[in-house]
Amino acid sequence: MSWLKRTRKGLKDTSKPSRKEIPDGLWLKCPTCGEILFRQELDKGLWVCSSCQFHHRVDAHSYLNFLLDPGSFEETHRGLTSRDPLNFQVGKDRYAEKVEQAREKTELDDAVVTGLGEVGGHPVSLAVMDFRFMGGSMGSVVGEKIARTIRDAIDKRRSLIIVSQSGGARMQESILSLMQMAKTSALLGRLREAGLPFISILTHPTTGGVTASFAMLGDLIVAEPKALIGFAGPRVIQQTINAELPEGFQTSEFLLEHGMVDAVVERKELRAFLARSLRFFTGGRAREDSLGGGGESFKPSAVEMGREGSSGEAPSLFRARAAAAGGGNSDDSA
Repeated sequence: MSWLKRTRKGLKDTSKPSRKEIPDGLWLKCPTCGEILFRQELDKGLWVCSSCQFHHRVDAHSYLNFLLDPGSFEETHRGLTSRDPLNFQVGKDRYAEKVEQAREKTELDDAVVTGLGEVGGHPVSLAVMDFRFMGGSMGSVVGEKIARTIRDAIDKRRSLIIVSQSGGARMQESILSLMQMAKTSALLGRLREAGLPFISILTHPTTGGVTASFAMLGDLIVAEPKALIGFAGPRVIQQTINAELPEGFQTSEFLLEHGMVDAVVERKELRAFLARSLRFFTGGRAREDSLGGGGESFKPSAVEMGREGSSGEAPSLFRARAAAAGGGNSDDSA
């Protein structure tokens, strides 16, 4: 102890108190606006930036809590894991080791969680991708679990919901990953033949082989605000065509304006929006108590309705897709 510090009784202690350590991970910087956000407040707000309304990525189980009626989720097709049939390795990095590390980090079998549940009282079969697991990439296991989820929807006569959050096909599995695009797309054709609706939800980011397959095949395609949606990245496209890209290129709002998605819906309104959409597709009535707010009628905004008005009446594209999916009378309002 320094001889300059007085520690005897009756004398003032001039030593400075020890500095309190601030735990890591309490604050988060918004990648869009740069605002410093308190993690607990962000969690309460469904991981939406209070400054710019950017929707941050969340894990699959958190998204299930946002979407489904409480206590209705039943997980399916657990235990499927990649076997690395190609013995893929780059330098010292072996694919099998990367997969094992991702499993330990996320406590998931692979980059998608599948199951059965209810949205506003409507039974659904659903799959939710998780970006934490190798960027949400689609390999053999992801493709197989999504394929089985589609079969569940057909066998049990349920509506299908898939939440996409992915960097694309998993190139460590080469052609095996690309085959999942054809497999899932073919099964979605069977779902359509069965007259069952498929709602595709696009979150940040949805790119590559996922965009080029099931993500853009929904009867109703819904996107979260400001999500990056595309096949190749904007930098690659700009270098390829050697031209400046328009402002907001590959964002949800840009795709809505150009007819690639049907609705842009905020996360806090998504479950009510889905419940009303499922009611429209199936011709059934949702349990009003599960929608919150005393069963108040949900009316999409002008942006959500594809700029066709905010009266609550279903737009023409919505009617056409619902009719194609066997959703009953296309003259009904949503």
